[in-house]
Amino acid sequence: MEALHTQGVLMAASLQQRTMDQERLWQVVTHMGDPKAAFLLLFPFTYFVSRRAGVAVLWVAALSEWLNLVFKWMLFGERPFWWIGESRLFEDKQLTVQQFSSTCETGPGSPSGHAMVTAACWWVVVSSLGSFLYSRTRSLVLSAAPFLFYVLMLVAVGMSRIFILAHFPHQVIAGSITGFILGVVLSRRVPEGRPLLFFFGVSMGLLLSALLLHAGLEQLGIDLSWSIALAKKWCSRAEWIRLDTAPFSSLTRDCGALLGLGLAQYWKPGGWSLPWAPRALSLAISSMGLYHVNRLPLPVRPQGVFYGLFFVKFVIVPQIVIVLVPGVVHLFTHKKKKD
Repeated sequence: MEALHTQGVLMAASLQQRTMDQERLWQVVTHMGDPKAAFLLLFPFTYFVSRRAGVAVLWVAALSEWLNLVFKWMLFGERPFWWIGESRLFEDKQLTVQQFSSTCETGPGSPSGHAMVTAACWWVVVSSLGSFLYSRTRSLVLSAAPFLFYVLMLVAVGMSRIFILAHFPHQVIAGSITGFILGVVLSRRVPEGRPLLFFFGVSMGLLLSALLLHAGLEQLGIDLSWSIALAKKWCSRAEWIRLDTAPFSSLTRDCGALLGLGLAQYWKPGGWSLPWAPRALSLAISSMGLYHVNRLPLPVRPQGVFYGLFFVKFVIVPQIVIVLVPGVVHLFTHKKKKD
């Protein structure tokens, strides 16, 4: 692994040297590949175009990120920004690399969560779009365009993660392949119309199973906080260490979003039926609402309170997109038609 890590660091250094003037672009790409973006950006956009695809995106995002967390706990992947210091291989060699505000994630590095969740969720989108285009045009070339975009996007997200020293190339490749497989498998069974008890059971099952796995590994003498200690030790700036990048934050996000999806379908089975103009308005308002929900400051001490509120925050996300905003838009547009 040392040779693999060394080559990965040298690739990152070369990428930074050649494309440092594109730093802002790499930062935007890595933020678009953030698993959080699947919940806050991709889900609402997809939902107001195709209800089934939107539900599938949220479902796939939650399950793929949960699996990514489990894989990281089991695989103990290093991250370049701390491995460079820990390995001490570059003390006598000239290596110029730079960290960024999104570099210092605290979880283990393998496989890449950005690549894995992006590959899984965007497969839902591009496969649906490709099928739609083929059904309308019967053109293989036109229907293949979304899949070309899919490949280019995965390459861009992977390179952005290498550029900022968050992942090694092999971690990005592993995440992309695993995410693609999950996207294909999970998108075949979309939980539309399932009862609230189903979502409650899945949410609590994922939460408890992860906690039990964590406790079991701790009992075996495995310190699962090792990556947090290394991130704090080698991160260039202390303020770049954020609790919302910790492993338990992704766990509470996934479980909260799934419970929220169940509640939303319970409050309004089948969702609101809206024409295209009200759908566009609902998307705009939902996006603004999710932006402000995401920016809500949460107390970081005690951590149990933070994780509890983080869970509630993502329970709210599907309520805004599926129930509240479309309901209000429907109310006003319906009144306008009656008048």
